[in-house]
Amino acid sequence: QVQLVESGGGLVQAGGSLRLSCAASGRTFSSAAMGWFRQVPGKERVFVAACGWSGGTTYYAGSVKGRFTISRDNAKNTVFLQMNSLKAEDTAVYYCAAIRAPRFASDYTDHTRYDYWGQGTQVTVSS
Repeated sequence: QVQLVESGGGLVQAGGSLRLSCAASGRTFSSAAMGWFRQVPGKERVFVAACGWSGGTTYYAGSVKGRFTISRDNAKNTVFLQMNSLKAEDTAVYYCAAIRAPRFASDYTDHTRYDYWGQGTQVTVSS
């Protein structure tokens, strides 16, 4: 069992930066792949970024590539999402998620494959 708690969201001006954190509890965190998704009201949850258990393998949505960076610290059971050059369209609730045994690259980007979810943190970018 893995429990996830996000933090670091808030209001920022366009062009600014935020760093989201996701603190995990549970023995299986270090072996789980982790992902970040976001959702706006009335729309589906969409993939943002993901990384493998060591953090060496990473995946990004095209809309955030080059601006966002996912990383993890297994010693602290925490995964991060550094968000730079934020745009108004990045406004959403951001969710941290864990997947125990991804088999294919596509598993990392598919929210239905994830086993555990945090409660979400709001990010609002003003233009």
